[in-house]
Amino acid sequence: MRAAVLTEINQPLQILDLEQEPPRAGEVRVQVKAAGVCMSDWHIMNGDWPLPLPMVLGHEAAGIVIENGPGISHVEPGDHVIFSFRPHCGRCRYCSSGQTVLCIGHNDTPRWRMHDGTSRVKLNGEPVNQMARIGTFSEEVVCPSEQVIKIRKDLPFAHAAIIGCSVATGIGAVIRHARVPAGSSVLVIGCGGVGLNVVQGARLAGASPIIACDLRDNKLDYARAFGATQTINANSGDVVERVREMTDGLGVDTAFDAIGSERTALQVVDAVAPGGRAVLVGIPAFATRAPVSPSQLVYGEKVISGTYYGSVRPNIDFPILADLDLERKINLDDLISRTYRFDEINEGFRLMLAGDVARGVVLFE
Repeated sequence: MRAAVLTEINQPLQILDLEQEPPRAGEVRVQVKAAGVCMSDWHIMNGDWPLPLPMVLGHEAAGIVIENGPGISHVEPGDHVIFSFRPHCGRCRYCSSGQTVLCIGHNDTPRWRMHDGTSRVKLNGEPVNQMARIGTFSEEVVCPSEQVIKIRKDLPFAHAAIIGCSVATGIGAVIRHARVPAGSSVLVIGCGGVGLNVVQGARLAGASPIIACDLRDNKLDYARAFGATQTINANSGDVVERVREMTDGLGVDTAFDAIGSERTALQVVDAVAPGGRAVLVGIPAFATRAPVSPSQLVYGEKVISGTYYGSVRPNIDFPILADLDLERKINLDDLISRTYRFDEINEGFRLMLAGDVARGVVLFE
């Protein structure tokens, strides 16, 4: 079985032949059909998120179940599934309250190993870690069955793959987390894969205006195609001042940081109107800090919140997003601006970092 493995920080992924063990109790084997190229993988590749190597990267993917371990009943061989990069034990306080992305039921084992603490993939007999227990830059994946969600078979695999991260995170941030009401104003800073889905989530919610901000004009062109009513190139002046000019001096009702940096976190806080909400969506490097002014929060009654995975419930929301796609209520066709063969995966990261794609997807044979 071939997989794209990170063996050293700041080095390209290596496509290696790995040995794969069969699924054990509570696990499934999935043939991967499509996998998205995401900035979260890059955070591991460049050392922003220090994790133990070697590791099979990839977390945004879809495929077909080909084998069940003992005790599996919710999926069967032949089912089409989307991977979820968060576990769902179904028993902890967060799963019980519907906040499944905050699951703590499996915190006793590393997030790059199976629930029994062992690995299902090896290189020359030595364990290889799997990102988020799935590691989907791989021809096949053995993983906990709770991390695959059955979806309808008429959904294209490339669409299904990106639902598993960028679509769920962006649209979920608007609909599930911020619950943006129709007619309210929205700012989105960062128009990559996640940010574009925040934009179309705001359009789905009926927000107006929807202001998109990025450093690149081609990304702003994408944003307009997905529902932005106004755009700001951050190179052209003070972003917060521009936002206030567009909103009668007040700022927006809700601002989303889809980048994850000190500068953008401060911008979304400053750009919201009194009583508004700044939502942090993009995940920064672990060492990032942002010096927010407490007095601004108090006097303006502003709210700052973070959302992980768009606060979605994958078991419920992935099938809903699949329906919205096939009903043409969200646009995933145009979101996938480039596809790659498996052996082109490093080119996918190069183009992502250059800002030349909306979302790139690796298609497996």
